[in-house]
Amino acid sequence: MKEYRYVQIEYKMKNVLFLCSDEPREVIDQYAKKGYSYKGFIPVEMDAKGCLRKIDLVFEKE
Repeated sequence: MKEYRYVQIEYKMKNVLFLCSDEPREVIDQYAKKGYSYKGFIPVEMDAKGCLRKIDLVFEKE
């Protein structure tokens, strides 16, 4: 049976612009070392303009 893990990433506003983040890459690398495969992401929260505020990264392991 496959095992799934979900890791939430939050994008915060900094002044008028979104703060860029390397966090998703770091999390994907961490889970790859644990034997998980990155499967995609699920939008969790969007603002009124349709910009993503929170996503869940999805990982799979046999």
